[in-house]
Amino acid sequence: MTTTALRKQIETVSPTRQRVMGVLFLVLGLSIWFFLSRSVEAGITTTFDLNPGGADKILPNWQFQTVPMLNVLAIASAVAGGVQIARGFGRWTNTVLAAIVAFFVFGFLVWSAADNSLNLAGLLGSSLLKAVPITLGAMSGILCERSGIINIAIEGMMLLGAMMGALVGSITGSLWLGLLSAIASGVVLAYVLAWMSIKYKVDQIITGTVINIFATGITSYISAKFMQQYQELNNPGIFSRFEIPLLAKIPFIGPIFFNQNIFVYAMYILLIALNIGLFKTRWGLRLRSVGEHPRAADTLGINVFKTRYISTMLGGAVAGFAGAYFTLGSVGRFDEVMTAGRGFIGLAAMIFGNWNPFGSFSAGLLFGFADSLASKLAILGIRIPSQFLGMAPYIATMIVLAGVVGRGQAPAAEGTPYEKE
Repeated sequence: MTTTALRKQIETVSPTRQRVMGVLFLVLGLSIWFFLSRSVEAGITTTFDLNPGGADKILPNWQFQTVPMLNVLAIASAVAGGVQIARGFGRWTNTVLAAIVAFFVFGFLVWSAADNSLNLAGLLGSSLLKAVPITLGAMSGILCERSGIINIAIEGMMLLGAMMGALVGSITGSLWLGLLSAIASGVVLAYVLAWMSIKYKVDQIITGTVINIFATGITSYISAKFMQQYQELNNPGIFSRFEIPLLAKIPFIGPIFFNQNIFVYAMYILLIALNIGLFKTRWGLRLRSVGEHPRAADTLGINVFKTRYISTMLGGAVAGFAGAYFTLGSVGRFDEVMTAGRGFIGLAAMIFGNWNPFGSFSAGLLFGFADSLASKLAILGIRIPSQFLGMAPYIATMIVLAGVVGRGQAPAAEGTPYEKE
């Protein structure tokens, strides 16, 4: 089979999926028109502020007629649905789906801010910050699961990292030592996970659950017994923001992406480094081979056990770093169970992103956006229960897992202990 023929075969979309996607586009378009456009009176305007709060006002406010904008979005979505049903978009189908979903989300924002004003730049900036621990948690999961170790203990690693960062940072007066202690605590818990999973072949789900329970218990005890009673043990401070020269001056996106603290910039670096490391280096090839076919990797001379230990501990380091964000990068103190399930959401983002760093980052932004939007809608007085907005990312995840946008490709050997012959 020629390369061209093989590529065409890969890019072929099944007729059933083509129709399902087309119907989805139509439903989203009709929803914009029926639920949003029809509920707004003619002549109403929407205003978006394009400058984050506290930043210099570089761009003027974006003001436009609400109903015509919603109608344009509805028509564009419906037309895309018709084209998808009739002939399809081929390999661009998922890209078009992302665009149509973006149309729907933007339409919802337009409708929410009708006859009002919404700081769009502030909303995106808040979404980015809320996506940081989720994305870092997803990258921790990628490092572990790409090597074959299921890590549901990310929540516990993040929680212990958050506490250690606040405690050590307060005692020593050094944010950097607090950050290092948070990373080290994640590595220790990850070593326990790897040791129990590799040496003793304990079920990895059970091991991860035990680690989560242990982390919740020990952090709650130390917090209640010491950190809440002696406030000098729970006041580490936070890393301040700093601008990236030139980049921070770019209108609209500059203040959002390039006027942040070290956790955001570290996330950018880790995204690029992990993507290159996994898919462009010999190390990444070996790590992925251990997660896909450990026996074949062993036959080629790759130390399966060592590779899994190292990758799991690297994942623990990233999880501990993610935990430090809560105390050293956000609120400047530790509270019991303050990670609030972000580690588990990170796992959902990892699956949503198909075990790919940038895909997981996109999913993290989606979760962060839903979280931020709930707060903004409360300010605008929109009477939509926040629980429904909180459900949206999980519904999207279930859609992905159901195969609407393509089947997820989990590492073939994840969760399976390897027995060397």
